[in-house]
Amino acid sequence: MSDHDLPPARRDLARRYEAVRHHTLSLAEPLSIEDQSAQSMPDASPAKWHQAHTSWFFEALLLRPHLPGYQPLDDSYHYLFNSYYEGLGPRHPRPQRGLLTRPSLDQVRAYRQHVDLHIRQLIARCDDAQWAVIAPTLELGLHHEQQHQELLLTDALHLLSCHPWRPALLDSPPAPAPAGTSAWLRHEGGLVEIGHDAAAEGAGFAFDNEGPRHRVWLEPFEIASRLVTCGEFQRFIDDGGYREPRWWLSDGWATVQAQDWRAPLYWVDASDGDAAAGASGATSRWAVFGLHGLRPLDPAAPVMQLSFYEAAAYAEWAGARLPSEQEWEAASSLSGIAQLHDQAWQWTRSAYHPYPGFQPLEGAASEYNGKFMVGQLVLRGGSVATPPGHTRPTYRNFFPPAARWQFTGLRLARDARPRAETHA
Repeated sequence: MSDHDLPPARRDLARRYEAVRHHTLSLAEPLSIEDQSAQSMPDASPAKWHQAHTSWFFEALLLRPHLPGYQPLDDSYHYLFNSYYEGLGPRHPRPQRGLLTRPSLDQVRAYRQHVDLHIRQLIARCDDAQWAVIAPTLELGLHHEQQHQELLLTDALHLLSCHPWRPALLDSPPAPAPAGTSAWLRHEGGLVEIGHDAAAEGAGFAFDNEGPRHRVWLEPFEIASRLVTCGEFQRFIDDGGYREPRWWLSDGWATVQAQDWRAPLYWVDASDGDAAAGASGATSRWAVFGLHGLRPLDPAAPVMQLSFYEAAAYAEWAGARLPSEQEWEAASSLSGIAQLHDQAWQWTRSAYHPYPGFQPLEGAASEYNGKFMVGQLVLRGGSVATPPGHTRPTYRNFFPPAARWQFTGLRLARDARPRAETHA
C-alpha cells in the first residue's frame, strides 16, 4: 500500500516519520565512522548509539507488541540499545556505550532500515481500533527521535571539542548573531494559566510532563527581551566573576573550585598559549568552539554552554535573577520578547517537579519523564540545535545544575519596579 492509499491521518504521520528518520541520518553524515563510535564522557552517547536507540524505541514500543509475526533483526539489540526503561529489561551500562564497537555503523544503518520497513507495514496493516492505540506512541517516538537529534549534535560537539584540531561539525558559516539592546518587559502577574491544555481544540502534541494545564499566582515581574550575550558575560569574567564566591550558590562555588571553571565550557583562552585559539583569528582574549569550529568570540552572540550555577551567578552579579518557569511561560507571549526558541535553552530557577494532577503515560512510556522529577532544573525555549517545529511555549526541558555541554544560556528577570505615580 502506498502513502496515497492511506487515510489522511495515517498518511500524514507516515510522511512525518520518514522525514524525521531521514533528518537523523543527515545530521550524522558529516561525522566519520570513527567519530560516530566514540564517547567523550559518561553523559554523552556516540552518534551510532543515538541512531540505534531511536530505532530500538520504535521496535520495543510498537513493533514487538503490535505487529503480528514481527522478527527482530538481532535480539541482542534489545539489550544493547535500551536507555533507561527498567520495565523492558536490563541494558548495557550508559558510561560504556563507546565500547560498543559492534554492531558496526553499517549494521546499525541496516537495523534502522529493518525497523522502518516494518513500521510502514504496521501503519498500512493495522485496523482503525489498533491505529487509535499505536498512533499516540508513534507520535511520541517522532518527538523522542527529535530530542535525540539535538543530543546527537551536542554529544558530537563535545567529542570534537576534545580533539586538539577542534574540527568543525558544519562547513557552512554561522548565521550572524541577532543584535539589539536588551529591554525590560513588564508582566503584571496575577492568576495565570500555564501548561499544555490537552482538551483545547488543535492542542497538538505535548509530552506528559507539560500538563495538565493549571493556574498559578505570579507577582508582577520584569523579564529581559533577549538573551545574555557573550560580550556581557565576558564582563562578568573580567570582573573576577569566577574568582568571587559571593555571586555563587554553595554547590556552584564548590563545583567551580573542584573543576577549575574559568569561563563557559567551549571558550578558549588565547592567553594560555592555545595554538588553536590563536589560529582562529581572535582579536581578543577569547575564541569560542561551536558547530562551525573555533571562531573568534562574537560579543553580540548569546552566551551558551552554561551550567545553571553559572547562569545563576551571572544573574546575581548583574543585580537580577533567573525567571521561574511559570514566569517564562507567561512572558513568552509578551510583545517585544525575542530569542525564545532558536538560540539557547534558558535556565529557570524552577526545580523539575510534576504539575498538580500530573499523570504519566501508560505502559512502558510511563518511564519517559516522571521518574526524573528530582534533582533537576527546568530549562525553557529551544536552541540552535533543536529541530524545527519541535518547540512550544509549554515545553519543559531539564538537566542537573552542573550540566553545561548543551546549548544552554540565560535570560534575566527581576521583581517588577513600582510604577511611577502620576499626579493631576
